Amino acid sequence: MSDMDVEGTRDAHDTPGAEDTQGADAPDTPDAEDTAKRLRAITDELSDRFYERADVVRTLVVTLLAGQHSLVLGPPGTAKSELARELTGRVEGAAYWEILLSKFTAPTRMFGPIDVAALARGEYRQVYDGRATTAHIAFIDEIFKCSTAALNETLGYLNERIYHPENGGPPIRCPLIGAITASNELPGGEDSAAIYDRLLVRIEVGYLEDPSNFAALVRSAVSRPAAPPRTTVELTALRHAVAEAVPAVDVPDAIVDAVCTLRAALRRKELIASDRRWRQAVGLLQASAYLDGRPAVAETDLSVLTHVLWDSPAERPTVEREVLHLVNPDAKEALDLADALDELEAQLDAMAGQSREALSEWVIRQAHNKLAMAGRRLERLRQDAARAGRSTAAIDRVTGRQRAVRARVLTEALGVDASMVQAQL
Repeated sequence: MSDMDVEGTRDAHDTPGAEDTQGADAPDTPDAEDTAKRLRAITDELSDRFYERADVVRTLVVTLLAGQHSLVLGPPGTAKSELARELTGRVEGAAYWEILLSKFTAPTRMFGPIDVAALARGEYRQVYDGRATTAHIAFIDEIFKCSTAALNETLGYLNERIYHPENGGPPIRCPLIGAITASNELPGGEDSAAIYDRLLVRIEVGYLEDPSNFAALVRSAVSRPAAPPRTTVELTALRHAVAEAVPAVDVPDAIVDAVCTLRAALRRKELIASDRRWRQAVGLLQASAYLDGRPAVAETDLSVLTHVLWDSPAERPTVEREVLHLVNPDAKEALDLADALDELEAQLDAMAGQSREALSEWVIRQAHNKLAMAGRRLERLRQDAARAGRSTAAIDRVTGRQRAVRARVLTEALGVDASMVQAQL
């Protein structure tokens, strides 16, 4: 395959997918509203399938619509790979590429091995089919284990969608819309930190918190459920959305003011994001509004910034609180309740080894009322948020935390059988 077989002449800094959408008046221009509707259906289907991952799924879809790259950060066994594959598999007609990196991964394994038959004829060529060079969507697992040899090419691929062939020929334009990457750990050196900086969206995932969701997960291992619905979207429709529909979403002055206010609030807490990251985040806000079928960005779209403006996971709660302070008072109060739940669980840990009588007294005097009040308040907050059209993701997450702490109290402090606890939740 020649260099020009891989991609056309799109400038490396153009919006991904722009070369497929020239001529807005063309009769075969995809219906932007239908595309958004399909993507919402895909989001809902995957949220139903993957417990406690609704916000993760939506954020990944928004990131793809913005033509950006995402990182899913979490321990092994949290469905990072399965979720990425299921999402990317919903784009019909897209060339998909996946790789598990190690410190020994050669650039040619990622971007195209040497054509041995051509080499025998004295020609030095690479075979690009099925590699990153021809992919529209990529999933890169263990991204921070990228080898030193492949680092520069990987950075060029993510930054500019280009690959420099081994033979020194002209750079190849790659059709990549966006990459979903995953890791069990944060980068540990300067080389991997350079890649980390290029991943605009960073999403933390953990093991299931809600005991009822865990019980459903266990039951799913032995049941044979009916095949779930499987909505798909065409590659041409997705590329049109990325290149045309999303950038056309209006960003009102009030949103610009809110972003400036958020930046100032974070700087007061010594949380500094680069100007480039703030600028790229605007595309995420537009993508969020487009996904919801709105012509302009609204305050609720700012919630996606909770996955953009932190470097260390320790900074994420502060960023989340500042964002929610602007856009979602219900979720902000839910986070305050989460702090109370953490304190309650810490008390339970500190009482390890005490008598059942002492534990029962603690439950009666403190834990029971606090847990019950938190549960009732979270339910009211969720109802208020739903009625106002605000996101319930943070509230749902804290509700799962409340259930998890309640289950621990019942089983460890009161000796209630675990199966009985699951039945009550």
